[in-house]
Amino acid sequence: MKNKLIYIVALAFTFSVGCKKELNQTPISTATTETFFASNNDFLQAVNAVYADLRTYPDRMLNLSETRSDNLYAVADGPRDWEPINNFARTISGNPYIQEAWNTNFNGIYRANTVLNKLETNGNVITDANLKTRLTAEARFLRAFFYFDLVRWFGKVPIADKVYSSAEATTIPRSGVAAVYNFILADLKFAADNLPDTYTAAADKGRATKWAAKGIMALVYMTRSGPTYNIDGPGLATNDWQVALDLLNEVINSKRFNFLTSYADIFSYSNENNAEVVFNVEYSTLSNPVVGSTFAWLLVPDTYFTSIGKAVQGGLLIRPVSTDLVNTYATNDIRKPFNIYTAGYTAPGIGTESRPFFKKYLDISKVPNNRVDWPINYIVMRYTDVLMLKAECILRGASGSQADVDLIVNQVRSRAGLTTPVTGTTIPQLMEERRREFAAEGLRWHDLVRSGLVTTVIPAWDAKEDVSNSIAPFNNNYIIYPVPQAELNVTPGLYTQNPGY
Repeated sequence: MKNKLIYIVALAFTFSVGCKKELNQTPISTATTETFFASNNDFLQAVNAVYADLRTYPDRMLNLSETRSDNLYAVADGPRDWEPINNFARTISGNPYIQEAWNTNFNGIYRANTVLNKLETNGNVITDANLKTRLTAEARFLRAFFYFDLVRWFGKVPIADKVYSSAEATTIPRSGVAAVYNFILADLKFAADNLPDTYTAAADKGRATKWAAKGIMALVYMTRSGPTYNIDGPGLATNDWQVALDLLNEVINSKRFNFLTSYADIFSYSNENNAEVVFNVEYSTLSNPVVGSTFAWLLVPDTYFTSIGKAVQGGLLIRPVSTDLVNTYATNDIRKPFNIYTAGYTAPGIGTESRPFFKKYLDISKVPNNRVDWPINYIVMRYTDVLMLKAECILRGASGSQADVDLIVNQVRSRAGLTTPVTGTTIPQLMEERRREFAAEGLRWHDLVRSGLVTTVIPAWDAKEDVSNSIAPFNNNYIIYPVPQAELNVTPGLYTQNPGY
C-alpha cells in the first residue's frame, strides 16, 4: 500500500470547495477554520489538501500538451473532447479540458491561500517553528506551481495573493504575464530557501523539497526566456538562461539524484521515488475513496484492454501516436518499444486495431478494478530532464561548452541503446532527443513553445501527417488556450478573450 500523503480525506468536508469556479469562491467560514486549524496535524492535513489539486495534473499534461503536439495524431474515430485540442479548433472555450485546467489550478491556489492565511493568523498553535516555516514554504511552492501551469496554458491570469470573497473575486482583472512570473518566482524563491533537502519519514514522500523548488524555478526562468511570438503567452524573451543554469547546477551538485542506467526502471511500479525523481505527484490506491491515478490508462484504448481480457472501460478511443514520432526512433532505440505499442491487436467482437498508441505507464499486471485507481506516481521533473535542460541553457548562451552538451545527449542516447556518439548538437536536435526521451510525459508542447520551434515544426508536421485534413492551419494565437467561456460570463467585460478564439 502506497503512502497517503496527497489524498488525506480528513478535509473532505472542511476544506473542499463545492463548485470550482476560478477565483469566485466563498471562503471557508470563520467558525469552521477557527475550529479546524487548532493543531500541527490540522495544518499538515490542510497542506495535504493543497497537494490534492495536483491529482489531475498528469491528465492535463497529456490532454493539453501531448495531444496538442506532433506526438499524437489524435483525430478521433468519434466525437471526443480531445479532438478539437488536437485540431486547433477555434471554438474550444467551452472544452472541459480547458475548463478543468483553469478551475483546478485556481482551486489549488484558493486552498494554498487559505492555508497561508491561517498560518499567519492562527499559526501560533503550531508547536514547532520549523514546521510552520516548512508548511508555509510548501503552500507557496504549490501556489507557484499552479500559477506556472496557468501562465503556460492561458498567458495572462488574475493574481490572487490572498483569499477573496465572491464579490471581490469578480473585480480582479487578469494581470500581465510579467507580473504573474514575478509572483511565481517570489513564491519559489521562498520555497527554495525554506524547504528541506529531503524528508526522512515515509509518510512525507512526495512533498516538495528545496531541489524541486530550484528545478521548477529553473524551468520558469527558461520558459520566460522563450520567444514572445507577439502574443501574451508564456515567453517574454528575458534571456535568463544563465540564472536557470545556475539553479540546475545546484540540483545536480546536490548529489541527491542519479541518472538511472535502465530507462524502464524510471517508470517501474516497484521503483517509485527512485533516484531520478526530483518531484512527482504521489498517489495512493484505496478502495474508498478512490485516490489512485488515471494517466496510465488515459492514452490506452479500451479495446486493447478488452483484447487482453481486462475490463477497464471508460469509453476511451485510440489516440494514435503520430507516424512522425514512431519513425524518429532508431531501430535499436529501446525507448520505442517501451513507450509505444506497435504490434496491433484484435478485440473480440470489435475487430483489429493496427495504429500505435502510448503504453509508457502501462503494467498489465497492475490493472486495477477501477480505471481511475492506478497505483503509479507521475514524475513531474526527473534528473534526466534537469541534465537536458542544462544542455539547452548552454546552447542558449549560458556558461558551458558544446562538449558539455554532447556529453549529456550521448549519456541519454547510450542508455537508450544508441552507441554511436553525436557531436555538435543543436537546439532542434536536442528537442528531438527530448521528444524521444520524454514521449508521453506531457512535455512536448511546452518544449516546442519554449524553444521557438513550434511555428515551424507544427506546420511541417501537419502537412505530412494530417491525411484526413482535420487540423486547422497553425497560427501563433494557438500557442495558448482560450479563457474558458464560463469565466468570461461571470463578470462580462472583466476578462478579454485571448486572440484567435
